[in-house]
Amino acid sequence: MSALLLRLKDIRFIRYVLASVGALAVDMGCFLALLSAGMWAASASAIAYCAGIIAHWLMSSRAVFVGNVAERGVQRTRQKALFVISALVGLALTTAIVWTGDEAGMDPRLAKLVAIAVSFAATWVLRSKVVFR
Repeated sequence: MSALLLRLKDIRFIRYVLASVGALAVDMGCFLALLSAGMWAASASAIAYCAGIIAHWLMSSRAVFVGNVAERGVQRTRQKALFVISALVGLALTTAIVWTGDEAGMDPRLAKLVAIAVSFAATWVLRSKVVFR
């Protein structure tokens, strides 16, 4: 039984990685477009991350944590709120890392890559242990 649970967790993690890649495509596409339009790197990062949040909720709730999504009502609203809170943690980390890197003279795209790794780890833990437990 525990081997089966471990296997299911591995599959869920793979699905989460794939959903994250999809959300990342939305995020990075918006980020690069906003940078090209001349927007300040930290603002572009924050706006793009928000677009990725929406994409990630849609993919996570429909393909990753499908068995753990609350049906409706108060529980569903609570779950969405926790998801948004986890996303805001990721947003804060991403914006801070990109801002710090940009201020330090680092290429904002490289700073964004560092932020992606840190944000991914933080949101996976929050979502798998708190939001969709």
